[in-house]
Formats: sequence, structure tokens, C-alpha cells
Amino acid sequence: MAKYLMLKHYRGAPAPVNDVPMDKWTPEEISAHMTYMSDFAARLEQTGEFVDAQALSPEGTFVKYDGEGRPPVTDGPFAETKDLIAGWMIIDVDSYERAVELAGELSAAPGAGGKPIHEWLELRPFLTEPPTITE
Repeated sequence: MAKYLMLKHYRGAPAPVNDVPMDKWTPEEISAHMTYMSDFAARLEQTGEFVDAQALSPEGTFVKYDGEGRPPVTDGPFAETKDLIAGWMIIDVDSYERAVELAGELSAAPGAGGKPIHEWLELRPFLTEPPTITE
């Protein structure tokens, strides 16, 4: 099994086919989208492929260490950045091909007008230990 992170973007990814920002959706459209996401995760729980998922707010703050005895430095909120992560889902699947298949299905979540978004999802494998080479 291999773990993959599927990232949903508010912006920063290529534009989806149904490119209406979520803040322009009706409450019914948001509800249909969230139901699709929940149903998708529930189905993957049944197959043992679901690990975790969370939606994220568009607000946030960058934080970094600023030296011993000094408070952390913050910069934000960062809404002016080009890339905002809307949420993520972690899956644990048998192959890269299965991860691509599931990301493609998740990309079809409904959006404005009840039509599939066909959004681009960023699919990233978890970093694993390099193989041990013995002679």
C-alpha cells in the first residue's frame, strides 16, 4: 500500500471546467458538494483506502522561528498568495494508477449548477524511506 495526498485548491491550480468560486455557490450547491465528498470518503472507508480528510479555511498565517528567546515571526493572513489549499484527503492504495483513478473521481464533485467541477487535484505520494541496497 502507498499513501497519497490529494490536495484541493481554492486557487493556484489550473482552472477547473466549472470555474465558479465556492463563495458564489448557493447553500444547496455547497451542501451537494459536501455530501459528494462525504459519500466518496465513506466508500473509501469501506475498501480500506481512506485515511483522513479535512477542509481548510482560506485564512491563515505563515509562521517562522526568529531566534532563541524571540517570539515567532508571522506574516499573514496570506490570502494574497497565488496558491490556497482548500482541503485535502489522504488515501492508502495499492498503486499509483489507483490513486490517479480516485483523484479523477473526486475531481467530478458537483459545483455551481450541480455540474461536476472537473477541478485539478494535486496528487502527491508520501515520502518514504529509500530502498536499502545490500550487496
